Amino acid sequence: MGRIKQSIIKDTAFELLKRYGKLFTDNYEENKKIVKMLIKVDGSATVNKIAGYVTRLKKQGRNSFF
Repeated sequence: MGRIKQSIIKDTAFELLKRYGKLFTDNYEENKKIVKMLIKVDGSATVNKIAGYVTRLKKQGRNSFF
């Protein structure tokens, strides 16, 4: 059984991909830097979760949505 992501993480990741989809890649470290540049987030754990979810979506080939 998989882990459940908070809706704020999913919503933020989808919004970032919708607006800046071409900036993101399937590399987690690069995506983490991009997320830090684009939004102000308190805490590195939240940035890591958003970047990880964006990376997962890019690896799954969900580019057709964005």
